[in-house]
Amino acid sequence: MAELAGCPSPTLRVRAPGAGRKRLTETDPGLLPALESLIEPHTRGDPVSPLRWTTLSLRALASTLTAQGHPVSASTVGHLLHTLGYSLQGTAKTTEGISHPDRDAQFTHLNATAAAFLNDAQPVISVDTKAKEWLGNRDRPGRTWRPGKNAIKVDCHTFTTNDQPMAIPYGIYDIANNSGWVNVGTDHDTAQFAVESIRRWWQHRGRADHPNATRLLITADSGGSNDPRRWTWKSNLATFARESGLEITVCHLPPGTSKWNKIEHRMFCHITANWRGRPLTSYQVILETIAATTTRTGLTIGAELDTGSYDLGISVTPAEFHALPITPNAFHGDWNYTLSPLPPRAPDAPATTHRTDPALTAMLTDPALTGMSRTAFEHLVAVSEPFWDALAEAAFQRRFHRPRSYRHPQTSSVDHTHRLLAAILRRRRAVTMTFLAQLLGVNRTNLSIQYQDAKRLLDLHRILVTPIPGSPARTLEQLHARTTPAGTRR
Repeated sequence: MAELAGCPSPTLRVRAPGAGRKRLTETDPGLLPALESLIEPHTRGDPVSPLRWTTLSLRALASTLTAQGHPVSASTVGHLLHTLGYSLQGTAKTTEGISHPDRDAQFTHLNATAAAFLNDAQPVISVDTKAKEWLGNRDRPGRTWRPGKNAIKVDCHTFTTNDQPMAIPYGIYDIANNSGWVNVGTDHDTAQFAVESIRRWWQHRGRADHPNATRLLITADSGGSNDPRRWTWKSNLATFARESGLEITVCHLPPGTSKWNKIEHRMFCHITANWRGRPLTSYQVILETIAATTTRTGLTIGAELDTGSYDLGISVTPAEFHALPITPNAFHGDWNYTLSPLPPRAPDAPATTHRTDPALTAMLTDPALTGMSRTAFEHLVAVSEPFWDALAEAAFQRRFHRPRSYRHPQTSSVDHTHRLLAAILRRRRAVTMTFLAQLLGVNRTNLSIQYQDAKRLLDLHRILVTPIPGSPARTLEQLHARTTPAGTRR
């Protein structure tokens, strides 16, 4: 009995403490260092952070470790990674990147301007274009409550064609009234479409909600159809200001800050939530789901389909733009400006081609300088001008990937005659480009650009130009010395 009393009581253990197979980290002390060396070059984030993560798969790590003499399974690698403090993580959008130095100052100015308008009971709206939506039985992110095993069936594969219907929702959010308006376009997201959307909001909601309004503040981002650099945006706004009688002030958010536009988190986010898990099969579905969007704070949204046509490539001439009744603000006039409800100012006299003294032209076209008779030179000017227009059109399309929407043949400082003359005289080494620009009264850089383009016309018409011996003329006396005694002969 004494021996039994002195024995330890039986337990449920099958093995004695310390018995059984040892851990791999004990039998293979080099396993953890080898694992660390494999994942360290691929580690993301702060190297001293307690939570690190790797993009290599467990099977790839196990296979590599086994090949290095550390046999291990993929599941064991996973346990070891958790022990080392690794976990599976996604990316976090936290890095803002480079920001404009006046970013904070612009937000301060925008907030102060909006507060002043609201205190005076004047409307303040936030505008933007929501992401374009292709119509059809397409899959959409999100889930909706449905009867069991009765999910909405959508197409497995979707292909976009040129005739595929598309919705372009342009939203207007009234900050004071917590109400919105969405103009759903079907053509292109242009500046004309953006202003037409604001116009429709004013006609359907804004004028009734703000009967005493004399001014309107628009806050918008700095890209898309309401880009502050677009002359068409400002031109169409000036037209709307004149039609409505409102003095329109625009404040743009600094570049890269569009997510802080109020319409994004006051209206668009709720529309997106209302669209989750629901195929947008028709314009009617889009309009009804937008109009049905509400919030606990009382947000109401109206929607209308805009089947108007908004062509691309429409431009505003410099003369038309400078005639607009626009007043830039003292602080960043490129972001903050006001359009008054006045007709356009009388345009300045249109720019005309520089008129050169006929006597000077006669001297420069002397056969001794050009190497051809005046009759031959005049014929070359006549036959090459159509080719010049074609080359200019082709160069424009290569640069902007669209045809020119308008032409201003009289806005160049150098006409075609003197453009071609400059190319011939330069190749003939008859006169320096600097002196020729002084004679013609034009900018030397502009003349050089015209010369580079006109050279192609000479090559196209196979005009052989032989250089004149000696140095090019740099003074009027040297130029006269190169001309023939009978400078007017043909």
